[in-house]
Amino acid sequence: MKLVDTAKASERVGQHTGIKSPADGLNRAIVGFLEKDGRIPFSEIAQALGVSEGTIRNRVNGMKAAGMLRIVAIADPVAAEYKADAMVGLRVSGGHTPEAVAERLGAEPSVVYVLWVAGRYDLMIELVSDDHESFLKFLETHIHGADDIAEVEIMLGLKNFKNQFLLKRDWEHTLA
Repeated sequence: MKLVDTAKASERVGQHTGIKSPADGLNRAIVGFLEKDGRIPFSEIAQALGVSEGTIRNRVNGMKAAGMLRIVAIADPVAAEYKADAMVGLRVSGGHTPEAVAERLGAEPSVVYVLWVAGRYDLMIELVSDDHESFLKFLETHIHGADDIAEVEIMLGLKNFKNQFLLKRDWEHTLA
């Protein structure tokens, strides 16, 4: 699921549907169920929360109509058995911006995570590949020798202890 521009969406919801913001307790509980299984029947959510199925349907449809909620499928790289998974720390070269590098790399399907960070690196990306060769090709093509990257550290994943593909419950965070 993807939350978008919650301040504006919350205002639209209140104006048009009477539905409260996604930070509302019932909406948060509903979204919690949908994060675990986006196809869970409204009747099951309603029974678990002690409200009517219509209430759940109205709340979900209201949040969707307001642009606060989108239910999407996310492929789990561990379940898909990718052969190469790495976190890559990047320092951006002078004259370039982290945002521009993030946009360039984020457009690549192998990059599943891009975060602007403070500290040793400017950006952290997660890179997944079907095989070792495509992993190396990505590094050669998009990382090594790129004039907008000054330094790189590749941290190849050895064993995954937790892989949670759920959005954090930070309702104020806007994802585009």
